[in-house]
Amino acid sequence: MSTRVFSLLTSAGVIATAIAVLIVPRLEDVPQDETVQPVASVNTVQPDGVEGLRRSAVLAIRSDGHYWARTLVNRKASVDFMVDTGASTVAITQDDARKMGLRPDDLTYDARIRTAGGETFGAYVTIESMKIGTVEVKDVQGIVMKEELTQSLLGMSFLRELYSYEFRGDRMIIRQ
Repeated sequence: MSTRVFSLLTSAGVIATAIAVLIVPRLEDVPQDETVQPVASVNTVQPDGVEGLRRSAVLAIRSDGHYWARTLVNRKASVDFMVDTGASTVAITQDDARKMGLRPDDLTYDARIRTAGGETFGAYVTIESMKIGTVEVKDVQGIVMKEELTQSLLGMSFLRELYSYEFRGDRMIIRQ
């Protein structure tokens, strides 16, 4: 019996070595999709059962080291959002809220928020739609900040509605 176990383990080791030596180097030589252009949207085919076709957009890193998304909000306002995977929700400046058709002066700022700069307050809102290239997410939870932010943040309430997002060098690819 021990000879049989030893024989099986030896066979498994030979197969694993063959895969490591013959197949893995070939996979690493497959070129990455370099046809995707920054801050453009493209359609990509993803094997995904019924759907098959996924919408995607690519964001380029800017000179400040952050990924930015020019976003069409509520199908009428163009707003630049800084991508922030550490923000639990989409955070909106007072000015951007006005662009989106919200009335910041009429909102109730009863949400207590802890930030790196301390505690502040905000007003919860539901954003009808947010579109980056061909990727569109509807009914996104957001918060209008009472005290002025320097920029609006694209947080996890948007990102978690995506099929995936990934970082490749100086690009961020979002897929729906």
